[in-house]
Amino acid sequence: MSFFADGQMVSVSVAAMMEILNDEIPADLEPNASLPGVRPLGDKTWINVDATYVQQVAYRRHLIARKRDAVLWQGQNATPAISEVYHEILQRLPAFGFSLTSRHIFCPDGSEVDQEADNPLATLGKVVQEDICILQKQGDEHLLAAAILCFPAGWTLAEKAGRPLSRIHSRVDSYDASMARRVQRMFDGVQVGRPIWRNNYLPYDNPDLFQPLTEAQAAKHPTSKDASAAPYLRAERQSILRLPETQAVVFTIHTYVARVQPE
Repeated sequence: MSFFADGQMVSVSVAAMMEILNDEIPADLEPNASLPGVRPLGDKTWINVDATYVQQVAYRRHLIARKRDAVLWQGQNATPAISEVYHEILQRLPAFGFSLTSRHIFCPDGSEVDQEADNPLATLGKVVQEDICILQKQGDEHLLAAAILCFPAGWTLAEKAGRPLSRIHSRVDSYDASMARRVQRMFDGVQVGRPIWRNNYLPYDNPDLFQPLTEAQAAKHPTSKDASAAPYLRAERQSILRLPETQAVVFTIHTYVARVQPE
């Protein structure tokens, strides 16, 4: 696969894309003591560009082209929310070295993405490093209404698509009925213009950003917490915000992987 870097065409193998490493995990992504561990986002933004942008976006484009059904899904009623988050993100891109025309997005890696060549959620997946999940309230719970999920960490989009939060987290040991109520209150309470964020931080044996597991596979898979000598750390910056028009909740995930530094 080829991509642009500093205006030059560069070829990269899939094997190389499977080991995309940050020099270090950002200091503010230290482990949280308990779920949900949310904080106000404040002046930080829920879209970021880091030093691995070129490599991560090349991998994202590869996955969207080759494994589209595994990384992209949208429900029948999600189109208005997808359109709204698409335009919200486009408004923020120029601050990170992007430029826009009515038809094209010019990216920091020197490439251009045609806004009319694919659906909006897939287009975002080719442009930003964040995975994007859209949740909509139905009955008493929010359910996953759409997602571009190129970098899953031990879960499979197809098993979570269209499911409510309690079902999505049913295999998480600490996600009991009390936690489910707390998380649902958090999603109900997030306000327009006042996004919040949290993070995950775990050791991993495998640096690949694309690590889907079915629930059956996860049940018999050694947990990262058991891997005390794992050579990599994987952290996710997860932002949660409410869209002003559709009132959908957007959950974004920016993933970092770094080698464990010797003491």
